[in-house]
Amino acid sequence: MSTSTPADTPAASRPDLVADTALALLAERGMRGLTHRAVDEAAALSQGSTSNVARTRQALLELAVRRLAEREARVLALDEMPDPAAGLPSLVDALALATHRALTRNRELTLARYELALEATRRPELRAYFDATGARFRDQLGGMVTAMGSKDPARHVLSLVAWADGLMFSCVAGSFNAEVPSLDEVRAGLRELLRGMLGG
Repeated sequence: MSTSTPADTPAASRPDLVADTALALLAERGMRGLTHRAVDEAAALSQGSTSNVARTRQALLELAVRRLAEREARVLALDEMPDPAAGLPSLVDALALATHRALTRNRELTLARYELALEATRRPELRAYFDATGARFRDQLGGMVTAMGSKDPARHVLSLVAWADGLMFSCVAGSFNAEVPSLDEVRAGLRELLRGMLGG
């Protein structure tokens, strides 16, 4: 298993290395394959190094969730989302690019997210932590659809997130895992959805 720093991130600190390795293990082996010892071995760290960074399993999971949020923010390019004044085509393009990145070169990260999301259903303390990390994107998306004339931003954000999550799950872990849509196909789906919500 490769544990090198992702191409879209700067050189990793020790906590980042541990978290990146944990995410890679989650994608490759699932939740049962994530242990402190496994992280040490996969990251070529001396035994006990991961425990020094994250003493408990809960701490290790929280570290992974925090790193997941940092890396997904780069995948989503939150700082580069278009001004709502640019109109519907710009929003469609930005969201399509982000979704397609998650389906292709960030597929491993998407798998890790689903592992953590499922684990959060069994750990209330992780659930709150996991949900909080997604708030920035939901809030930003809500502001954008509001500025573009949404009459019900909360419902529209839920629909957009559910559409993207459903597509990603189906194509990464579900029955369409061998049929990843092209960027143009993702763009067409988002255009249809957003036009139905916002018109234009």
